[in-house]
Amino acid sequence: MDIKITKTTSPKQKPNDDELVFGTIFTDHMFIMDYTEGRGWHDPRIVPYGPVTLDPSAMVLHYGQAIFEGLKAYRNGDDILLFRPYKNMARVNISNDRLCIPPIDESFAVEAVKALVNLERDWVPKAKNTSLYIRPFIIATDPHLGVRPSHTYKFMIILSPVGPYYPEGLDPVKIYIENNYVRAVKGGIGFAKTPGNYAASIKAQMEAMDKGFTQVLWLDGVERKYIEEVGTMNVFFVIDDEVITPELNGSILAGITRDSVIEMLKSRNIKVSERRISIDEVCSAAESGRLKEAFGTGTAAVISPIGEFIWNDQSIIVNNGEIGELSNMLYDTITGIQSGILEDKFNWTVKI
Repeated sequence: MDIKITKTTSPKQKPNDDELVFGTIFTDHMFIMDYTEGRGWHDPRIVPYGPVTLDPSAMVLHYGQAIFEGLKAYRNGDDILLFRPYKNMARVNISNDRLCIPPIDESFAVEAVKALVNLERDWVPKAKNTSLYIRPFIIATDPHLGVRPSHTYKFMIILSPVGPYYPEGLDPVKIYIENNYVRAVKGGIGFAKTPGNYAASIKAQMEAMDKGFTQVLWLDGVERKYIEEVGTMNVFFVIDDEVITPELNGSILAGITRDSVIEMLKSRNIKVSERRISIDEVCSAAESGRLKEAFGTGTAAVISPIGEFIWNDQSIIVNNGEIGELSNMLYDTITGIQSGILEDKFNWTVKI
């Protein structure tokens, strides 16, 4: 399919790189493609960024049939680099399948990202720790009240120049371990990147922020003892000489940064395990001095060191509240590859 491009006649003023926060400024254009049952995906186009008209009875507004993704573009001189975009589009179809949304052509979706980012390449910031955030998403658009899959959808991509996701930047964050609310259970939609997962986390997140914490760490929804993930990140623990991250069990998002970290650790012959890990094991390791580091991984923050956990009013300080050597190495290596400063030995980057 050819992508039709309609350029804006009223370009926006671009922000200075030092003014960027996360997710508040959007570029001049967006990508849209429609789905109609019996016709498939059709009419791919890039148009000026603006509001979308939906019927008040559009099914997404009532039943939440929607998915989204997140990836970034990075500047390397005159070149623009994407990081593992085919993995993101593969995950789109994993989410689509769970939400009964028709699959997309993954290669074409990457081409759509490339076309949009190439048109908006002047929006890719130059400063360190900045990037162009890319948000693909699909929404159900049938004007219908009644629980069933929609017969029509919109696949859209919007772009946002961003600075660091967390105000702390690379400084260690404080994490509140949730003991009251449940986000997801095996058999549900926890492994899909869908708005309902995030809506389920907002209440706990707001209560944690009111107490001075940056994020919530979720435990499993059945036994309330096994660690799953942080609200916006997968999580890793360094205990003795082992790096441990919770196994993918059907209620945890298969993070692309998570996968990159595992592959990178294995390439350096660092022991890494995907397995169940309980909060009791983490607490015991902290008390005995065996918990060396903890960090989160995700597209938005890349690597986010964790300096403190709170569990049942007990404070668990990690590495004296400082960034650890492994966290620092992973951050420098991944961001170096993403920005083209370091050699990409894994063939993760795609140049536009």
